[in-house]
Amino acid sequence: MDSPMCLVENADGELHVVPGAIEYLMGLNQQVVVVAVVGLYRTGKSYLMNKLAGKRQGFALGATIQSKTKGIWMWCVPHPENRDHTLVLLDTEGLGDVEKGDSKNDAWIFSLAILLSSTLVYNSRGTIDNQAVENLQYVSELTERIKVNSSSAASSSHDDEEGGDAQFVQFFPNFVWTIRDFTLLLEIDGRNVTEDEYLEHSLELRKGGGKKNLMYNLPRECIRNYFPSRKCFVFPTPTTPANMPHLDSMDEADLCGSFRKVADTFCRFIFQESRTKTVKGGHKVTGRMLGHLVKTYVETIAKGSVPCLENAVLAMAQIENQAAVDEGQAVYQSGMEEVKALFPVAMGQISAHHLRSDHQATQAFMKRSFKDKNGDFLKALAVAIAKHYADLLIQNEDASEKKCAALLEKLSVPMAQKIKEGIYATPGGYELYCSHHDNMVAQYRAKPDKGVRAEEILEQFLRDKSLEKNSILQADKKLTENEKKIHEEQEKRALAEQAVKMEAEKQHQLEKLIQEKERSHQEGICQLETKMVQEAKEKQHELERALDSKLREQEKLMAKGFTEKEAAMKEEIQSLREKEEAKREEKEEQSRNFRAIAQGVMESVSNGLGHYFNYKKAREQRKALVFKEQVRFNLKSGAVGNIPDKEGMTLKQDKTATPKLETGAVGNSKDTTLPKVNTGTTDKSPGSEV
Repeated sequence: MDSPMCLVENADGELHVVPGAIEYLMGLNQQVVVVAVVGLYRTGKSYLMNKLAGKRQGFALGATIQSKTKGIWMWCVPHPENRDHTLVLLDTEGLGDVEKGDSKNDAWIFSLAILLSSTLVYNSRGTIDNQAVENLQYVSELTERIKVNSSSAASSSHDDEEGGDAQFVQFFPNFVWTIRDFTLLLEIDGRNVTEDEYLEHSLELRKGGGKKNLMYNLPRECIRNYFPSRKCFVFPTPTTPANMPHLDSMDEADLCGSFRKVADTFCRFIFQESRTKTVKGGHKVTGRMLGHLVKTYVETIAKGSVPCLENAVLAMAQIENQAAVDEGQAVYQSGMEEVKALFPVAMGQISAHHLRSDHQATQAFMKRSFKDKNGDFLKALAVAIAKHYADLLIQNEDASEKKCAALLEKLSVPMAQKIKEGIYATPGGYELYCSHHDNMVAQYRAKPDKGVRAEEILEQFLRDKSLEKNSILQADKKLTENEKKIHEEQEKRALAEQAVKMEAEKQHQLEKLIQEKERSHQEGICQLETKMVQEAKEKQHELERALDSKLREQEKLMAKGFTEKEAAMKEEIQSLREKEEAKREEKEEQSRNFRAIAQGVMESVSNGLGHYFNYKKAREQRKALVFKEQVRFNLKSGAVGNIPDKEGMTLKQDKTATPKLETGAVGNSKDTTLPKVNTGTTDKSPGSEV
């Protein structure tokens, strides 16, 4: 992105997403680190964002008392430290703008900055005094403006048992306070302190009751409890007051050296310590997912409702998971294009491509999907892949049939011409016919790349030709009746042997399907297990982060003697630990769920391949009907062919005696007249065996 663009427009006190900015995010597939800056207007927030972007100009700085930034502006730049991440900078409208006069609008801007960022920079001027802390009044309103769980899930969710603070600390961004134009010494009670110690000192609570102390402690408690990590930077004045209006056009070398040093340290900290944006459950967010979140949150606020993290994540999961299914399908189909162009191919060849493409498709799905709790989207992908594979198997068989039939028709042309010329209608013609016939079959077998139906089409061809062969046998006067019977038996054995080869070919294909299905299943289980383990780790890390934050806060309260607050903190810590234990107990349930998903995926694959087995069974039924009709017709017509006369010994073959092998005889995969065949467990079709 060459320059910033408006992400959320603030017009007349109403927030609206900017379609162009959302469209840009939707095309961003990298994971994102989101840094948002908030603070009073005219405090130099935009300068910090430009500095992080590595540019002198970008976000509008302005040199007057009027606020330049309205709504929320976004600038996406390559992350300087993590090349596979995008740094998303969000510059927000200044809080407390006198021209706006709407604190409610400010509160929503502040809430959106927290919801969208992984690091929140709060920018102020001068010192951290009580006024500066009170300007963060919006922090104390967060529980009213952000919901963690939906009301429907509240009764059953462990999250709600933790109390408000513990819920928020799990997903809130890191907190960085930048103090501009700082002119004081970093000393407390005559002791030099660091910037972070200065911040923690400013956030210390007052002991004792009373409304005054309560109001003093409220924003400080919120900051301490909600934000898991806190950091402070104090910036000296960058240049003389006269040059301040021209800050965006000044060379870095003309700025105060101490200011440049702090600015560089600030940028390094943001680049190195700002984590990838995550949502509830520990899932890492891509630019595309961030776009969904922005749209959901802003639309919810526009309706007058309170944004709910759980609902937003679930809505985003539905969209992302469906997109993951579509992406997986596209990966599979693209992977199978290479072998499709080679049809017909052997079963091993199409099987190898299928397994590789299936693996790649599942990988693509796993990378993008999340919160697919019951595996519904994974099953949908399995069904889509199985159906597409079934269609390819049918297309491959059709291509094989077409090629084999054309080859046999071409090879049989010379023999047909000899029959027409009466070459075989002489004494000894049957032996000559058999020699030519065997040579034709040998040529057929020698031809490579005939595909998966080579033996089946040959078997059908030989069975049809046996009628022609028998007519020549019966007409050959050189052979005795006993020799003719011997030849008939030999022909029957030859046909039986070919039928065995055909069945062996079918069995081999079926075994290949069973093997690839099992192998694909095992690979899918492995990927699914890896995905579930990773998601469990992310949830555990999120919980541990919250627990660690609470333990550190507890230590500070104990050191300062806040017994009452330390006791309340103990309850929250205990609640978090109970939840941690509950997560461990959930592993057994997760294991059962895992097995159920794996079984469901297997059933989905079987259902998807059912289309292919229905096709094969219907083709066999049609083939049997065609053969039955041929036999009935031959019996009805009487002779197979004209018996040669005694004088000329000529043979004229009856055209109806040897029906031509039609490439469409087995039907078409899209033929709606094919009977539907049940592939359930009671069905003895090949589909039921797989």
